[in-house]
Amino acid sequence: MRFSAPRSPPPAQPATRQYRSRSTFGVPSDSEDEADYYSEVESESDSASESGDSVRAPDEDETYLSDDLEDILTLSRPTRERPKRSAAEEHYINEVLVSVRLRANHHDPYEEWKADLKEESLRVARLDHSLAKSAQQKSQRAAHARYAEAHAAALSTVRQKAQAHVEHMKGRCESEMERLRADWEVRNRRLWEHIEGVIRGEEERVRAREEEERRKREEEDRKRREEEERRRREEEERKRKEEEKKKQREKEAEEKKRAEEEERTKREKEQEEVEERKQLGFLTANEDWMKARENLMWLKTGPMKTVKANKELKSLWSAGRRAITPKVGQLTNDRQAINRISQQLIDIVHGSPRHPEPVYFALLSSLAKAILLQAETEVTAEKRSAGPLAQVTANLLGELSGFSETFWAKLCQRAGGWPVPVVVPPTDWDGTPFTPEARRKALGHRGGEGSAGHAARVAGVMRVYFTVMCAEVDSPLEPAFRLPRLWTYFARMLAEPALLGSAVAPNVLHAALDVAGGRARQIWGKQWVKLLATLYETATVGVQGAPAGRLLGGESSEGIAARVRVQLEIERIMAQ
Repeated sequence: MRFSAPRSPPPAQPATRQYRSRSTFGVPSDSEDEADYYSEVESESDSASESGDSVRAPDEDETYLSDDLEDILTLSRPTRERPKRSAAEEHYINEVLVSVRLRANHHDPYEEWKADLKEESLRVARLDHSLAKSAQQKSQRAAHARYAEAHAAALSTVRQKAQAHVEHMKGRCESEMERLRADWEVRNRRLWEHIEGVIRGEEERVRAREEEERRKREEEDRKRREEEERRRREEEERKRKEEEKKKQREKEAEEKKRAEEEERTKREKEQEEVEERKQLGFLTANEDWMKARENLMWLKTGPMKTVKANKELKSLWSAGRRAITPKVGQLTNDRQAINRISQQLIDIVHGSPRHPEPVYFALLSSLAKAILLQAETEVTAEKRSAGPLAQVTANLLGELSGFSETFWAKLCQRAGGWPVPVVVPPTDWDGTPFTPEARRKALGHRGGEGSAGHAARVAGVMRVYFTVMCAEVDSPLEPAFRLPRLWTYFARMLAEPALLGSAVAPNVLHAALDVAGGRARQIWGKQWVKLLATLYETATVGVQGAPAGRLLGGESSEGIAARVRVQLEIERIMAQ
């Protein structure tokens, strides 16, 4: 332990002062004044002890200092005389003694606090240890109790499982006994049945032999009678056939004569109709389809072949085709946008400078294909998108020369005979017979396409076609794209039972009625109502000229659904 006490700097010591190895703070022991001074110090120390200046008893350090002081005070006197101390030395010695006394009797609060802290820490540690030991003992008792409960529960579970197993085994034994008893009864019953069956079998064999003999006798009698009956019937049949052949020859002669008369009358009537159609500019359904096929073949073998064979022309055509496709896909139901895109498409087809004629017709073909592909994708999914596409198509039909024939040819290529409508013949326009694959393409089918997908795609394309008939244009279009063609379309459709039996027919008719049915009633009035009545009858009663019960659309699921839509659409038009 270290102490500090204020002290004044020591005075300078004479150079001739000598000290011993053991410090006496420079105080000679043989001075008379030393004894007096030490006696005064001891008396003052005793008086201070008696008066209670010290608060507590000196510890080991203080005792040690007191022993040192005693040693200092009891030093042996030197054997030689020392010079007399000066007043400064005396003062220094007094200060040292006072400092030593203060150090010996000093009371240190830190040491006392440290001792108290040690004692308090020991007490707290003992208390914490006691509490921890008590908690540990309590947790051990609780764990022992839980273990005892779990052990008891496990024993109870094992006991219950053992009892359940015993009951189960007892039940299995009982069921096994019942099964063995039942098997025994079945075996016994089967044994008696077998014995009785053997007896019955023997009886049956005896009866069978008797029956076989009787049957043989009856069979011989029957064959004899049948032979006689056959001979009689053959004779009657020979006579009847001779009579029928005679009647058939007479009937065939009459039918041939009547057919020749009807054929002559039909030819005369057709000749008159041909003359009338030529005067009016009308064509038959087959002539319409043949004309479309002829234009399509001309496009493929003429302009398209020329363009693909020439690198410069093919480059112009490819650039125009790439410009056409995004324009058709940007259509919205906005009048200004429709007019702007229509004008842009016209400029692309014409070109600047003007495209050569092969490129022009090749671009017309690409434009018609882009419109039809857009109809197959967008209109099939959302029928309202047919309006803007049909309006652009109508604008192009009125502005682009030759686009009507091109669009009609591509329409019949994508939809088969349904735009006319007509049953596609087995030969092409030039009389060449169709191969199975070529005929499938001519019918409008695509690879990997099912009947439902084909019907939906054709209905989307035809919806655009019917919307073009109703579109507002500045100048009249070709007859195939005018609204009067709608009456011709329905008349041709109702005159062909083969078309009405297809699942595509009700889908196409529903699209036509949905687009222009109400407007057609306003134009043709009662005549249109009669036509709708005939169509309604084909959807509810049957198709005229077809087998009984053959309804519009046939028996397929898509045909039935489309037939119901046609009925509802006709009822809606009649309710207006």
